Formats: sequence, C-alpha cells, structure tokens
Amino acid sequence: MSTDVRDILELEKAAPEITKESILGPQDAKKKKFSHVLTPRSSRRPEGMAREVFALLYNDNKDAPPLLPTDTGQGYKQTKAKLGMRKVRPWEWTPFTNPARTDGAVFHHWRRVADEGKEYPFAKFNKKVPIPTYTDAEYAQHLQSDWWTKAETDHLFSLCRQFDLRFIVIQDRYDEKKFQKRSVEDLKERYYSICSILHKVRKLPGAEPKAFDADHEKRRKEQLARLYNRTPEQVEEEMTLMTEYRKIEARKRERDKKTQDLQKLITAADNQSDGTKSEKKTVARKKFTQVRPKIDTSVIETAGIKFPDCKSSGVSVRSQRMKLPASVGQKKMKAIEQMLQELGIEENPMPTEEICQHFNELRSDMVLLYELKMVLQTCEYELQSLRHQYESMSGDSKEPKPAASTQ
Repeated sequence: MSTDVRDILELEKAAPEITKESILGPQDAKKKKFSHVLTPRSSRRPEGMAREVFALLYNDNKDAPPLLPTDTGQGYKQTKAKLGMRKVRPWEWTPFTNPARTDGAVFHHWRRVADEGKEYPFAKFNKKVPIPTYTDAEYAQHLQSDWWTKAETDHLFSLCRQFDLRFIVIQDRYDEKKFQKRSVEDLKERYYSICSILHKVRKLPGAEPKAFDADHEKRRKEQLARLYNRTPEQVEEEMTLMTEYRKIEARKRERDKKTQDLQKLITAADNQSDGTKSEKKTVARKKFTQVRPKIDTSVIETAGIKFPDCKSSGVSVRSQRMKLPASVGQKKMKAIEQMLQELGIEENPMPTEEICQHFNELRSDMVLLYELKMVLQTCEYELQSLRHQYESMSGDSKEPKPAASTQ
C-alpha cells in the first residue's frame, strides 16, 4: 500500500479523506458482529411456546432476562434492575417494644439507622373494639335486672374487653363456678341490651345499636342442628317430596294455561258474531252464554284463520283469497278437508265475491270448532284422571251417580 511505503520512507502522509465509514467504521462488520442477536430468525417465537413465556426470554432491547426482581413498574419491557453506585444505607440490630402489648416485652430486629426513634410500624394494626363502661349510679338506675347481678355483669364486660367480643371464647372462659351457666345467646342479649340502654341514656350521636333477639337465634340454631342431624332416609324422603311438589306445580301451570286457552277460544267465539248468521245460531249461542259461567277475559285474541288481504298492485286472481295461510298446520288442514267432505262441500268452489267471503268464514269457524273439540277432549281427560285420583285416595271405586236430568 502507498501509505505503508510513505511510512517506511518517513515521508509526509496524505491527509486522510473524511467519510462516514472512517468515522463510524464499516457497517458490514457491525452487522456481522451482531447478526446472532438482531436477525429476525433468532427473535421469532418458536411454535408451541406461549407468548408470555417468550416475553420472559426476550424484550424489546433483546437483553437477557434479569437476575433480580425489579420494581420499575414497566412490566416485561423494562426488566433490568438499575443498580446505583451510592453507599448502602446502614442497618443495625436494635431493640423495640410493641405498643399493642401491655407487658412491656422487649424484642430485637434489624432496623435502618435513619428510622431510629419511630414507632413500631405494625402497631397501627392493633385495633380494639370499644367496650362501653358504666358507673354504679347508672347501673343502679338503668341497668338492673332480675336475672343478672352487678358482679356477673362486671365479669361479662371484663371478658368482652379481654377477648374483643368473641362470644364463643367468652362463653368458654365464663366463670361457671362463681356464677350460673350462661349460653352464648344469653351473654349477647345482656351485652347488647346494656349498650342500647347506655346509648339512649347518654344521648350519644350516631345510630343506635341493634337489638339482639335471643329467642330467634336459639330457634335458628335448633333448626340448623335438626337439619344437620338428618338421616340419609330423611334426606331421600325430602328429595322425593320436592320432586313430587315440582310435578304438581308443573301440572298446575299446564292446567292454568289450558284454561286460559279455553277462555280465549270461547271469547273469540262470542266476538265473531256476524250480522249475516242465522237467527237459530244466535239463539243457541245466547243460551250457551247463559248456561256458561262468566269468564274474566283480560286479553282477547281472535281465533280461527286470519286470511291475508290481497292489496298488492297489479292483476290478481280472486281464488288467491281462498288459499289457506302458512300459519295453518297440517292437522287443521286435514280436519277442514274431512269436515267439508262430511258436509258435501267442494274443496275448491267457484271463487265469486260472495262465495269467497262465506267459504273463508266457514273454514275459520271449522278451525275454531276443531280447537274447541281438542280443548274439550283435554278437559275430559283431566277430569277422568282427577276422578281416578280421587277414587284411589278415598278408597271408593264406585263411580259418582249422574245428576238427575231437569228435562
């Protein structure tokens, strides 16, 4: 190279040309040096690896996972612990006392020198229930009881202060040798009644303490004990009774629904009175409505067939008015065909204006009659089943005598 020759001969060196590569260095070398880190193939998540697991191995900077847990709050994006070069704060083995303890016990722990003189940090968790106190004058004037003495009441309140109203422990530590045996409910009732009386007498602000019902609590515990002490046979019997009760409720709902359907059909038959119908049919319907009891109908729905109105623009055929709608089922269509055959009427008569109107009304009445027959059969079946149930329950297999005819 010419630069080497000039260096050997100690000649002046030519001023080097300033370029981007001379300052930053060749870019190809950097790419080759960090190719094992920056290649997209190495940072691609392998198949079958969860995204969360892969995030623990790599982050945005392609750094290795940290050796220490951090509290930077940046999640997996900033996982490196920032360790400073400052001196560590000094700690020392110091004695301390817990304000929650009344025995003055001294303990030792490691503590920062800067925190010397501060209160024990866990003392703030020492919460005590405020137990009211009373004077002799207040007890003599307001708190006397035929079932409790003052010494026994004082003993109860001292235990309440000692065990923070844990009445199960209080009842266990109650001095039964000196005083009579008391249940948990009796202790609660005496304590809360005194608290309520003191609140009223002193007129303290705030809500009044709730009264404790000892009888209700005793009955509740007795029922719970009785429920817990059931035998497997009793549990099985209860499940059987519950299953029968659900069946009875289901039958009752089904019967009510069928009764409502029957009421709707009868109401629809009453509302479909036409001026063109014969006088004989009107008289028969009036007789039927007189014999039938009054039915409270809150919702009236028309039964029968609802033929669509052909109001489309353009030319239409009059026979389209006699076409049964899609809402009519196959059973009703078969019933209409059978009734028309019994009456000797054609299934497709001449579609004049008058014939279309009367033929549609006739088939609508046929559908209404078919539905009434189905409801009547259902009612007769239920009546027969109820009659059999009554006979089986009463033990009398004789059928009831028919009522005497009035005709």
